[in-house]
Amino acid sequence: MTPKGYSAGTHRTVAPAETLARVRRLMPVFGITRIANVTGLDRVGIPVVMVCRPNARSLAVSQGKGLDLDAAKASGLMESVEVWHAERVQLPLRLASLNELRYEHTVADVARLPRAAGGAFHDHARLLWVEGTDLLSSAGTFVPFELVHTNYVRPLPTGSGAFLMSTNGLASGNHPLEALSHAICELVERDATTLWNLMSTDAQRDTMIDVATIDDPACVHVLTRIARAELDVAIWETTSDVGLPSFLCAVLDRSPDARSAMPLSSGAGCHPSRGIALLRALTEAVQTRLTFISGSRDDVARGTYEASRDLRVLERFRSRFRDRAGKHFGDGPGREHARFEDDVAWELAALRGAGIAQVIAVDLTRPEFGIPVVRVVAPGLESIGDAPGYRPGARARQRISEGRA
Repeated sequence: MTPKGYSAGTHRTVAPAETLARVRRLMPVFGITRIANVTGLDRVGIPVVMVCRPNARSLAVSQGKGLDLDAAKASGLMESVEVWHAERVQLPLRLASLNELRYEHTVADVARLPRAAGGAFHDHARLLWVEGTDLLSSAGTFVPFELVHTNYVRPLPTGSGAFLMSTNGLASGNHPLEALSHAICELVERDATTLWNLMSTDAQRDTMIDVATIDDPACVHVLTRIARAELDVAIWETTSDVGLPSFLCAVLDRSPDARSAMPLSSGAGCHPSRGIALLRALTEAVQTRLTFISGSRDDVARGTYEASRDLRVLERFRSRFRDRAGKHFGDGPGREHARFEDDVAWELAALRGAGIAQVIAVDLTRPEFGIPVVRVVAPGLESIGDAPGYRPGARARQRISEGRA
């Protein structure tokens, strides 16, 4: 059994300080040069750090956030470590076409996997595959390798370009089940956010949470800090038919002064606990602000900053904050489990109930380090809707058609 030994703002098997002490000594091995506390660059005061890995094969900077500095450091460090693992996958690979593979092995439902716009795939295309385990059937199942690795150094591996590459569903933890739950929640969060963004403005308005109804102590603490920093906040519940609590949060300066205005900063979160799900969204929005301020991410385009200087753009965003929020925070699904086994079981049952037939986990853990890292692929869930090359899947197309009806 895997009890949750720590539950202050996040659910872990051990306290963040213990995770930090255990993993920090391995920083040189992973090419991590520093953990920078950037909290003081903003006025909110919620701890945020950036973790630098200059020779990364994907993003060179990871972010971390938390209710205290140890939690933020552990968050950022583990994110950097999990990406390092996915950049250097050491599992056996198969070079084959779908037709060559599917008669000998169980294969992911490729028709429901996130495709890349402009990418070409057919049953006879030869590409690399890696084997994982379908958590719903316990069967060994092959998935396209480009949905698992994060080594974006060119030239890309043979057969790349058909499926949408990202870090979606990549997670680490102090225990394999902790990592697995985190990965599943991230997949559900991205799917829910993408589907919510396809809703009409009126339908989105109906999902807005009345901040006054939020009673989770950790969330109230963060909301108080945001208010004292003279920022406006808006929260929408994005929970989809999967039924795992999901939220989207946005913060924006109250001042309309273009000389000092920041871009709209948003964050999303998903977790079996409604409080943890909302807290993740709130702290990620604060983290996004500090990402803009520090200028540390190599995937934030110049246009994002330029838009913040256009008062008309900011006013359009601000008008959404003035929508009447009528949804009570307590009205919605949520579970508080004492063990990670129960979290994962509930998450898998929810996915199965929403028509997801495969949830494939690829174990990327390196035994020499002993840090559980997993990549989860769930055919049928939507990927990151604003990612370059995103092409709507069946769930998104259904949402779009509902909006046109």
